Amino acid sequence: MDKKFAEIISFIKQTRNKVLQIVNTELINLYWNVGAYISGQVVRAAWGDGTIDDLADLIKKEHPDLKGFNRSGLFRMRRFYETYANSKFVSTVLTQIVIGSGELQPQNR
Repeated sequence: MDKKFAEIISFIKQTRNKVLQIVNTELINLYWNVGAYISGQVVRAAWGDGTIDDLADLIKKEHPDLKGFNRSGLFRMRRFYETYANSKFVSTVLTQIVIGSGELQPQNR
């Protein structure tokens, strides 16, 4: 590779890596939020387990471009949330993610 272009190639690669990290972070946030919503609805008895099937069917029928939101995917999101919701580690990571995105200012703990 020509050395005069190495810095530009480096910029491109660094930015691509940052974009992938941001996308992954947002996907994790999405899965967490969907899981939290579903879990909350089930806990409050607003939804039965069959409602998750209904949601998966609706997404498949009306939004076929949304992949990964089938029955098993939605149950995995719920399980993901319920498994880690009370973990100190996850709370710390989520706070870092939100603070890192500029949405929240750090709180003194």
